[in-house]
Parts: sequence; C-alpha cells; structure tokens
Amino acid sequence: MEWLLFLLPVAAASGWWAAKRSGAGRGVSEPGPDPAFLRGLNYLLDEQPDKAIDVFLKLAEVDGETAETHLALGSLFRRRGEVDRAIRIHQNLVARPKLGKEQRGFALYELGQDYMRAGLFDRAESLFRELVEMKLHRERALQGLREIYQQEKDWLRCLEVAEQLQSHFGVPMGAEIAQYHCELAEEALKSGNRADAQVHLRQAQSASAQCVRATMLQAQLEVGGGDPEAAVSLYRRVAHQGPQFIPEILPDLLDALRRSGRTDPRAELEDLYRSCPSPALALTIAEEIQRAEGDAAVVAFLVDYLSRHADLAVLERLLEVDGRASGGAPARATRRAILGVIQHLRSRQPDYQCAHCGFVARRLHWQCPSCKHWGTIQPLPPQSMAQDPESLPDRRIA
Repeated sequence: MEWLLFLLPVAAASGWWAAKRSGAGRGVSEPGPDPAFLRGLNYLLDEQPDKAIDVFLKLAEVDGETAETHLALGSLFRRRGEVDRAIRIHQNLVARPKLGKEQRGFALYELGQDYMRAGLFDRAESLFRELVEMKLHRERALQGLREIYQQEKDWLRCLEVAEQLQSHFGVPMGAEIAQYHCELAEEALKSGNRADAQVHLRQAQSASAQCVRATMLQAQLEVGGGDPEAAVSLYRRVAHQGPQFIPEILPDLLDALRRSGRTDPRAELEDLYRSCPSPALALTIAEEIQRAEGDAAVVAFLVDYLSRHADLAVLERLLEVDGRASGGAPARATRRAILGVIQHLRSRQPDYQCAHCGFVARRLHWQCPSCKHWGTIQPLPPQSMAQDPESLPDRRIA
C-alpha cells in the first residue's frame, strides 16, 4: 500500500509526459522524460530501492515533476523507518542549484524531519531556523523547533517558539505556554528560588486560567511560605477547575488542613466527595470514619460506595476491614484468595488516560508520552455500576 501511495506523484508525472506527447502530436516538439527517471521508477516497482536511489541521485536535472517524486520517495522511506535513505534523497535535492525556492523549502523541511527521526536534533534545529529566516514553511518549521526543544526540555525556547506561533499564525497555544511556565516554576522551586517560581506561576495562570497544574503548584508554594489557609483555598479551586484531579491533591490537602489547625478534615472531604466521588477520596474518608466510629461504620460506607461504583481498590479495603470480624478459618482462606486476585488485577489496572489519543498510564504525566499533547492525561473516573459493560469504550493500553 505504501508503494501504491508513492505512485500518486508518479501518476502525475505520467500525465505530464502524456500531455507533452499530445502537444508533440500537434506539431509542438517537446522532449520526453529522462529515461533514467523512468528506469528509477522501474527499480522502485521491482522493490530495489537502493538501485532506484542511485539512479535518482545521478539525474542530471531535477525539474518540478521529478522534485515532487524525490520528496515523496524520501517521505516514504522515513515513514518506513529507513531514515538513512530518506536523508540521502533529501540531501541530494537540497544540493541542486537550479531547484526553485519553494521546492528547496519543502526539501529543507523534509530533511529536518529526517534528522529529527534520526535523533540529530542540532542539524534539524539548524534547518528549521533557516526556514524561519527564509520565511518558508515558517509555521511547520516553528512546530518542528518546538518539538525539538520539548525533547531537550529547553522550556525557555519552547516559550519563545509557542509565543511566535500564537502571535504570528494565530495558533492557540495558551495551554502549552502555561505548562512551559509550570515546568520552569518546578525547576525554580527545586533550586529554592521561590520568587522566580511565583513569577512563572502568575504567567501560567495568565496564559490559561484553567491550568490545574499551576493552581496545584501555587498551593505548594503557599504551604512552603507558611500560609496553609491560602493553600486550602487553592486546593478548593483545583476541585472546581478539574474535579477529576481531586485524588492528586488529597495528601497535600490533608497536610494543609492540619497545618491550618483543623484536626478533623472529614467535613471538607465529604464536601468534595459529594461533588466528585472517587476511589481515593472514598478510601480517605473511610480512614477518617474508622478513627471516629470504627469498622462497622466503615463497612457500611464502603458498601454504599460499591453499590454505585465498581472499584477494585475500594472492594479490597472492604474485604480487609470486614475480615477483621471474620469467624472461622474457611472464611479467612476464601477472603485471602479474593484479596490476592484483587491485588493482582489492581497491579495491572491503569489509573490515568489521555483524552486525546487514549494512552493509559499508572501515574500522572502532564505531557502525554504518546501524542505529546499537554494536559490531556487525566485520572480515570470510577466506573458506575449502572453502566452496561458492552457500552464501555475500548482503551488502548501501552
């Protein structure tokens, strides 16, 4: 199928040749295509790519039609993972002195993509910067630079490129700009530079008011600065910005509540639970109930949760609590077997999923490792007991 797709520009070249011959039949003398070009196409059809490349590289002239074929062939080799062949094709095309400016721009961009695939980021960066300076394919070249800088974790350059994309080409980059500022804020916090972290977090929230990560980092900054009450308010804001992220803030929220002098956080937790029930929240509330009321109240609470949500973690906890009141060895053995199965299944169960590409993970990534989108990975919601299993979407597990 890939070779058939490649033959589309070849078909265009054939149509061009036919048109030339038709013109010649009307008394207009036009030369046919270079026989070497046709020989190279034959090598491709015979699946002899190296011989085909040698023929194309030795062509005396490259015109508009054959340049398109070179570009298509190089792109095909790159998609097939044959990056060395793609580089040879595109390097040869770039070196042609008579190549038009637009086609040279295409060739430079494709060569930059080849270098990126090969991991030669410095060469790819040089070509993309050249395109930006030439004002050719600037948007695509800037996106290429952004991808390079993301892989190199050069967040300042990511910001520079993202702002150019947004201001010059109208590409909405608010979410990405906010994430880059969050990365820089985290780096500043690790080095103890709270002032720089504060500046970057303000800029993140300015770029995207709904950036959950910026709010979470701001709350951590407030706790570190001795203002746990402000942190509690920020964690409440996280619950409104993205209720699905409540499990992520629970340990820090509990710490902030205790630092602010609240020894019983149950009311706060139950308020969150009413707005967005989740396994992590249910288990945290269960611990508070156990301290205050004992095992029987915990069992009642967890049974009520499981009557509406199917979750292995909560079921595991229910069996553990209920097992303490178990009577008789057979019941204990059965419960141990059930717990073993649950623990095994939980160890293989993802906790997060990308809303863009479906990638699933066991920890939170702010940038999806698969599709590279920012802020699209979210905690998986609890599965409602009312759902028909056959109606649930398939999930791609990586």
